[in-house]
Amino acid sequence: MTSASAAALPADPGANTFQVDLRGLVDLLSHHLYSSPRVYVRELLQNAVDAVTARHAVDPQAAIRIRLAASGGRVTIEDSGIGLTADEAHSLLATIGRSSKRGGEHGLENARREFLGQFGIGLLACFVVARRIRVTTRSARDPQAAPVEWLAADDGTYTVRELPHDARREPGTTVELEARPGAGEWMAPAKVEQLARDYGSLLPYDITFDDGTGGEPRPVTDRPAVWDRPFPTPAARRVALAGHCSGLFGFTPLDSIDLDLPLAGVRGVAYVLPEPTSPAHRSGHRVHLKGMLLTDRADNLLPDWAFFVRAVLDTDTLRPTASRENLYDDETLAAVREALGARIRAWLAELAASDPERLAAFLAVHHLGVKSLARHDPELLGLMLPWLPFETSDGSMSLQEFTAAHPEIHFTRSVEEFRQIAPIAAAHGLGVVNAGYTYDADLLALLPAVRPELKVAELDAGAVTERLDPVPTAAELALAPFLSTARTRLQAQGCDVVLRAFQPVSVPALYLDDRQARQERDRTAALDSADSLWTGILGALRGSAPRARLVLNHNNPLIRRIASLPDEGLTGTAVESLYGQALLMSQRPLRAADTALLNRAFLGLLEWATHPADALEDPQ
Repeated sequence: MTSASAAALPADPGANTFQVDLRGLVDLLSHHLYSSPRVYVRELLQNAVDAVTARHAVDPQAAIRIRLAASGGRVTIEDSGIGLTADEAHSLLATIGRSSKRGGEHGLENARREFLGQFGIGLLACFVVARRIRVTTRSARDPQAAPVEWLAADDGTYTVRELPHDARREPGTTVELEARPGAGEWMAPAKVEQLARDYGSLLPYDITFDDGTGGEPRPVTDRPAVWDRPFPTPAARRVALAGHCSGLFGFTPLDSIDLDLPLAGVRGVAYVLPEPTSPAHRSGHRVHLKGMLLTDRADNLLPDWAFFVRAVLDTDTLRPTASRENLYDDETLAAVREALGARIRAWLAELAASDPERLAAFLAVHHLGVKSLARHDPELLGLMLPWLPFETSDGSMSLQEFTAAHPEIHFTRSVEEFRQIAPIAAAHGLGVVNAGYTYDADLLALLPAVRPELKVAELDAGAVTERLDPVPTAAELALAPFLSTARTRLQAQGCDVVLRAFQPVSVPALYLDDRQARQERDRTAALDSADSLWTGILGALRGSAPRARLVLNHNNPLIRRIASLPDEGLTGTAVESLYGQALLMSQRPLRAADTALLNRAFLGLLEWATHPADALEDPQ
């Protein structure tokens, strides 16, 4: 953004020139360094606070006054700070990189760490919205020096002149900005007051705002911060923090977490979001530097896993970026981030130990977030074992409850497989966890690192079959012809047939497979479609992997009736129907061969139902 010549003041013969290209500087500030013209209010407040801090360092008894006003396209800020002499106005206000706070010659080096400004840009940043800046100042270090007026325009010129002694009787500085064309909205009284409260509510000195209507100036600052205020009860404090969060972030938090790190110069609070949020979402946190708002979009303040909170804090140790709109990601910030993460984890531990109802309310909303964190943190997983909910064959419960009854845990990788097997597993004491939901399989894989005595394995057909009751030997021998027919019919499907007695009785057949069985089935399918070279290679890879199993329930009356059918063809068709029904119940994807079998079995049963005599004569 460059200055229009029509907006500049006429050149003065006695004018001096900035030691920068001001038009280039304004373009740099407005388009590259700062995200919005709104930061000019921060620069005004910052300079005033720093001036008062410097005055207090040399005169602790001095009265403190900072007053901001806006009306008629002008913004004025007045302070009772250190002030400037004419020479200082020349050398400090017009030179980038210089600051009235630098140098030991003023005896202010000990107070250096208390200042907000670090980069010496100062008032020049106000040219983002101003066409002219007028500074009237009187030095507190040299009481005999006359007041000084520094008048600068956006064409890159400024003048400095001494004023009569009665033009300003007390030390301090008044800065007046005149709006640039098109920037008037940034100097509207309501906008200036809102920005002043946003940036300066936690500043260490009382600041007031005057909108020019004749009313009493209104306070800008609101100290101490709500998290530092005394309250009669913990409940009252939680209510106050909830109100603060609602006004600041627009939501009522589930809970609040104190973020108090005295050694790191950090104090604040984290608010727990009331609704689930994605682990990929990075919340913008609100950071104040020595009371001045630095940013409300800090996304590097907390660990990535703490995506379920929004934080607001004040710090005097973390470094700002050059624009003073974010935090510099250095070793100090990394240490603070780790410490804040530890504080949030400690909050979880405190809830687990002392307030299970609040923890349960939190996990009801954010259990997915905690599971995401626990995947990479065995210690946290151990802490949350009594609380994180899982779907199991014994119902919804924590892993700690489930492992108390089942030291050997089996899990399914799909929700459909779990729902098919869960009733049967529960009836026969087999512990199965549904790991078809996000993160659950990862957590179960990590479980032995937390509880070494536990065994965790993916559910396989053999484990289920072993838990089901065997059929008496005599009964199984009597049914040998039936089982032989069934196995022959399902041979082409890569499925074995076994007979067991299990509950519930209403389930006639159960289709079971596991990863190894699926791999063997895929290998066989590839073998069928491969050329001679690959046929030899794939054939050599055949192992002893178990096949899928169709488990027939001897307790089910339908199975016993099918087993007693006199016609082998009809028996085979019925077995194919049982296979198709069990496959559909498992909700696995159907192969072309499975679809063909289902169609053949369905049509065969229809044929038998409508022409039983013909079907008996020609079962195929």
